[in-house]
Amino acid sequence: MTAIDPRRQRAQALRLYGLLAHWTEVADSAWIDSLLAWEEAERARRSLERRLGEAHIGRFKPLADFDWLWPEQCDRAAIEDLMGLEFLTSATNAILVGPSGVGKSTLAQNVAYQAVLQGHTALFSTAGQLLGDLAALDSDSALRRRLRHYACPTLLVIDEVGYLSYSNRHADLLFELISRRHEHKSTLLTTNKSFSEWSEVFPNAACVVALIDRLVHNAEIISIKGQSYRLKQAQERAEQRAKKRKSKSGSPP
Repeated sequence: MTAIDPRRQRAQALRLYGLLAHWTEVADSAWIDSLLAWEEAERARRSLERRLGEAHIGRFKPLADFDWLWPEQCDRAAIEDLMGLEFLTSATNAILVGPSGVGKSTLAQNVAYQAVLQGHTALFSTAGQLLGDLAALDSDSALRRRLRHYACPTLLVIDEVGYLSYSNRHADLLFELISRRHEHKSTLLTTNKSFSEWSEVFPNAACVVALIDRLVHNAEIISIKGQSYRLKQAQERAEQRAKKRKSKSGSPP
């Protein structure tokens, strides 16, 4: 039985049909390994670049710079488990609950970025952008295509649920999307509202209870408590400016 040349298998995986057509002529050439390595590396780079572009994660503070001491409550071990991405293999959801400014979006962006680095597809969107996009579509066919767009990624991040209130149509669209992803793909959601307050986010929507049920089923819920880190930074900047003004005016510190 003739042994299969692993280099030829790599060339087939890369669909290098010109090379394969002349394989018997060049198989013993020393440059084959370099060519295959170059092609694999370049395709991996292009794939990562494409998936990062499609993810729309935006600029964010890396987890290494996250101030774990600032929140009054934040389960660091649970966040680091999310960064391990095991929840994606079981299509488990993750929900970060906490007030504005405690780092929910930053943590979600880091998880999405890690997912892309590990070869997954991801998509990051605020709730307002996502629901506005879906609600703006007039035809059923366009809506179905857009729902497939949001249902497709391995990880969908829906940020800032609770900062705005939405109509019944928005609630129905979110329920439809979550139902499509339920037990198939993971959704990471950030919210500043407890689930008991979601009736304020989707007033009079009949599907709120069912929506929450789909989200929390087999979900990791992480509560973060504390004061706004952005407010803390703004106060520190104001104090620094005040000190500079006093220094320039010659006043004692």
